[in-house]
Amino acid sequence: MHKGVCWLDGRLLPLERASVPVLDHGLLYGDGVFEGIRFYAGVPFLLDQHLRRLRDSAQAIALEVPWTEAALTEIAATVIRAFGGKEGYLRLILTRGEGPLGIDPAPCKTPRLIMIASELELVNPAARARGIRLITATTRRLPLDGLDPRIKSLNYLNQILARIEANQAGAEEALLLNGQGHLTEGTADNLFVVQEGRLLTPPAIDGALPGITRGLILQLAEELGIEAREQSLTPYDVYRAEECFLSGTGAELIPVREIDGRRLKACPGPVFQRCHQAFRRAIQQHCAERSDA
Repeated sequence: MHKGVCWLDGRLLPLERASVPVLDHGLLYGDGVFEGIRFYAGVPFLLDQHLRRLRDSAQAIALEVPWTEAALTEIAATVIRAFGGKEGYLRLILTRGEGPLGIDPAPCKTPRLIMIASELELVNPAARARGIRLITATTRRLPLDGLDPRIKSLNYLNQILARIEANQAGAEEALLLNGQGHLTEGTADNLFVVQEGRLLTPPAIDGALPGITRGLILQLAEELGIEAREQSLTPYDVYRAEECFLSGTGAELIPVREIDGRRLKACPGPVFQRCHQAFRRAIQQHCAERSDA
């Protein structure tokens, strides 16, 4: 097992020795943004898209990113080399930086950049192979006029409360509803359902993060000739679905076999399997292209 490494304030450190000051506003108030990035064969997957979303999230909260894409790409390469493993997970974090107590961000003059390389296994292999169990959480997704889900912020307490519900129910994951009763996403992944051969996923306007893996799956489905679209969904739509699966950078693609005690018709189903195979091919192609560059 490879031990994690961390790039912090311009230094590479073993993960267990990395720490931030207690007055960092990312720690005190969740004032910051982040990205999770998988790397395969030593190549960060869809890094450009992740860096673009990081910059968009930072701009939305008026947080400066004083590093160029080229600099962040080089830091990622350095961290991956130091990690030593060919596959793993990068966590790129940008905080407001240090400041006095109090939520006013103005005194925070220097943003802090943290990049971690480590292994990540959101679901154990046995559960992934058989399909996972979901519950619909009583915890509701924060409304768009409260915190726009397109901002990938450090504030994850909403999702953590839903994951606690999943743990207490003996399920691997929880789905969150918005205030109107529409499904949004899981605690760390996007939702897909299959109805009559069509692939459906909740729109961002309902409270879902427009995930980068989600976008890739929609693109791959189109290439495969699978009708795919965004559509508002309720628990009823999942209960009667032919298939259901989750997607995310950390999750990759995970089939679902049960939700709220109801077994789905197929797990893993044919649409999932086609999408999963295309996803693995996309990874191989991306890594081959970047390795040759």
